[in-house]
Amino acid sequence: MKQKWITPALLMMVVAGQIKAAPLLTETLTPPAGGSSPLTIERMYASPALAGSTPRGLKLSPDGRLVTFLAARENDQHFYDLWQIEVSTGKRSKLLNADKLAVGELSNEEKARRERQRIYGQGIMEYFWSADSKALLIPASGKLYHHDIISGHTRLLKTGEGFATDARLSPKGNYVSWVADQNLYVMALVSGNVIQLTKDGGGAIKNAMAEFVAQEEMDRMTGYWWAPDESAIAFTRIDESPVELVVRNEIYADGIKLTEQRYPYAGKPNVLIDLGTVQLADGKINWIDLGEEKDIYLPRVKWLNDSRHLSFQWQSRQQQQLDLRIVDTQSSDQAVTVLAEHSDAWLNLNNDLIFLKQQDAFIWASERSGYKHLYLYDLKGKLISQLTDGQWSVDDVEYVDEAQGLVYFSGRRDTPLERHIYRVSLTQPEQGIIRLSRRVGMHNPEFAKSSPVYLDYFSSLVQPPQVSLHDQHGALTQWIEQNIPLKGHPLEPYFGLWQVPEFGTLKAEDGQTLYYRLHKPTDFDASRKYPVVVRVYGGPHAQLVTNSWSEHDYFTQHLLQRGYLVFQLDNRGSGNRGTRFEQAIYLNMGDAEVEDQKAGVDFLRTLLFVAGDRIAIYGHSYGGYMALMSQFKAPDYFRAAISGAPVTDWSLYDTHYTERYMGQPQTNAEGYQRASVFPYVSNYQRGLLIYHGMADDNVLFENSTRLYKALQDEGKLFEMIDYPGSKHSMQGEKVRVHLYRSLADFLDRQLKPGD
Repeated sequence: MKQKWITPALLMMVVAGQIKAAPLLTETLTPPAGGSSPLTIERMYASPALAGSTPRGLKLSPDGRLVTFLAARENDQHFYDLWQIEVSTGKRSKLLNADKLAVGELSNEEKARRERQRIYGQGIMEYFWSADSKALLIPASGKLYHHDIISGHTRLLKTGEGFATDARLSPKGNYVSWVADQNLYVMALVSGNVIQLTKDGGGAIKNAMAEFVAQEEMDRMTGYWWAPDESAIAFTRIDESPVELVVRNEIYADGIKLTEQRYPYAGKPNVLIDLGTVQLADGKINWIDLGEEKDIYLPRVKWLNDSRHLSFQWQSRQQQQLDLRIVDTQSSDQAVTVLAEHSDAWLNLNNDLIFLKQQDAFIWASERSGYKHLYLYDLKGKLISQLTDGQWSVDDVEYVDEAQGLVYFSGRRDTPLERHIYRVSLTQPEQGIIRLSRRVGMHNPEFAKSSPVYLDYFSSLVQPPQVSLHDQHGALTQWIEQNIPLKGHPLEPYFGLWQVPEFGTLKAEDGQTLYYRLHKPTDFDASRKYPVVVRVYGGPHAQLVTNSWSEHDYFTQHLLQRGYLVFQLDNRGSGNRGTRFEQAIYLNMGDAEVEDQKAGVDFLRTLLFVAGDRIAIYGHSYGGYMALMSQFKAPDYFRAAISGAPVTDWSLYDTHYTERYMGQPQTNAEGYQRASVFPYVSNYQRGLLIYHGMADDNVLFENSTRLYKALQDEGKLFEMIDYPGSKHSMQGEKVRVHLYRSLADFLDRQLKPGD
């Protein structure tokens, strides 16, 4: 095999110091201390969880008195109970034992919805606070439970025979709403009376439900929205009949399940969508005119504070236009376009529309400057002020304190490799931005409903997730879960061997900066030459090179202990770097991304301790696609590749995701052909492992079977592992243990044949 080694131009860059490790984090990371037991694959996903006590579903009660969260049991990290902490005393107790609920089998609709939400586990998986902080609503296996905080009594609500999904409490806590059998229902909690608000749901008609692409690609998991005063509910009615009905084989160990799924392949028809409002008083439904163009998306719906005006975001099929429209639901079905965004490539969606209560204005997020920033508009769409600016991106609006005139948000102002919490004045943004978070790493805040105190879900490369309570100035007031890996912590026996990566930058061919991190093996010896595993995702909105804790890094640490270097580089197209960086892939996926990964390998080959002819690439989902494209298009760079659940032909993936980046196959046929793996199959030489879940309803199993056939027709030798019953996320301890043992064995055979 011909190897591409360091070029003269690259050598000059190295000598000049243009390619080197750089202090890219806000502070230097201190290597962890702990025991020196090797981390086995069997221990990675066994109970108790290696990361220790890591609560999920964190919430502050609306009155700020309690912190509630879901905690896994010590003997089963996948089974969750509901816990509480009294803020005033720090007293911790189990609020509700999941054994008291009828936790059983989920409906197919709910299974699919949870897969879209990436919610995995058993027991109590979600819950909702009432506005007065006196009660909780807990959905469990299609049943709804109402828990009284004061008495501690839990009662089963009589919702009927259907499987209740997408349940929630109304804004004032007087009603419970849910969807069953594709219709919308509400119950008055005092009387127990149930009202069926829609009646035509069934077959291809779904009321108050989010369609597949809304759930999977738009981050919209619901199809209905309560008016703040509880007088009405806005809801979508979708007609799936135009969408191609696919009979999909879900292959399990004990048989094959034929599943009918309406899957919107790229370039094919989407659902037809309507938006209406229904009055609780009389059940009257009013439909809103969405315009003459029917082939559109409805990614966001939100009531204004007066419970009369309804906003919705209208997105074109090409995703190059996004309108904010507002309709007076009591006087007209005609909406007024208040604000319009345009892009020559695509527009990313966000959840940062905030209608203010003390003035007729709203906060809006836009990437029009090339980076996501916040703007203040009046209700007629006139710009009042720009709240944030600069060559960095806002992540999310977290809280608006109108009384103090402050906007709290998360973002990447200090470095794109960390997420911090900031605030800016709503009325005088020129005063500047103040950073509240103080620890280096990733901060994910959860603010109280009525005050700027917040829970901080924090992690870094040397600290598994912690939870703490903070005041409006960012000062820590109480630990909720400190989770330090000291003696007795599940991680402590292994933490002494934990390796902290080196961070650095390279230049893409268009001059943009690429961030990387390089993990060196345990007991690293600079005089040796090590094989390298390049771990990649590479797709839009994702980011691997960060200072954060991730379960995905467990396998990285295991590989380091097996004597590998592990390298990660966020190529162009990945997230949190602005539109120019992300949109480099527009209409041509699999090109700029591969070139950047090749630049990473060129850099690796300048390092004297790298075995330049023993480099593998490994990724899952988009990373699986990247592994294939990188090995097929650059076979002299990668001796081996592991491709997990890959897209192999973008015409097999869904409309909203694929067309955002590639346009439609009808107008970009050449681009779709170039972005497919199949034109490059003949370049493949050796060393490929493909794995896929045989019940995957996201990246359909057909992606891999088509590639199997193409490789076989070419007479190419490769390996494959298919997992009966597994979905896209490859859940389950036994599945993951087998998978990672197989991957480690494959890498050893490919990269360490003489060891």
